[in-house]
Amino acid sequence: MQKQCVTKLSGFVSLVMMSCGLLAAGATAVAQSSADSQSGALQCSNRMLWGDYGASAEGLVLPAPNVALQFRNVAITHFDGRGDLSYLEHTVINGISQETGWTRSTGTYAVNADCTGMLTINTPDSPVPIKVSFVVFREGEEVRGVGNSNAISTVWNKLHDREGDRDRD
Repeated sequence: MQKQCVTKLSGFVSLVMMSCGLLAAGATAVAQSSADSQSGALQCSNRMLWGDYGASAEGLVLPAPNVALQFRNVAITHFDGRGDLSYLEHTVINGISQETGWTRSTGTYAVNADCTGMLTINTPDSPVPIKVSFVVFREGEEVRGVGNSNAISTVWNKLHDREGDRDRD
C-alpha cells in the first residue's frame, strides 16, 4: 500500500516538474519575444510599401460645423518603395459621383521604423492635400489609415500579379 502511494506521488511530482519546466521554457520564450520587440526587432521603412494596393475608404466628410456627408471611395495606389505614390480613384460623396470615371492623383508617404506612417494625397477631388495617418500590417501586405481632417478610414491590400511580385525598382 505504501509503495503504491509513493509510486502515485512520484508520478504526480514528475508531472508537476514537467509542467513547471514547460511553463519556464514558455516564459523564457515570451520574455525573449518581448525583449526583441522592445529592442526594435520590428523594422519598417518606405521600402516595405512597394507595388500596387487595392483600397477602399469610407466615412464622413466634415465640410462645415454640423454638416456630415457620407463618403465612399475605391482606388488603386502604387507605392514606389521610396516615398512617392500614385493614386487612381473613384469617389462618391453623399450619393453623388465626384467624377464620371477615375481620377488620377499623386502623393508622398513616409513609413517609420515602428510601422506607423503618414501620407499626403494631392487630388483634384479635394481643395487641400489629404493627410492620412496609417499603420502597416502583415509585413506590408495591408495598410490601415485614417484621415486627419475628416472621419474617413481606408484599408489598402497588396495586389499580386499571376507571376508574383516582380523585382523592385
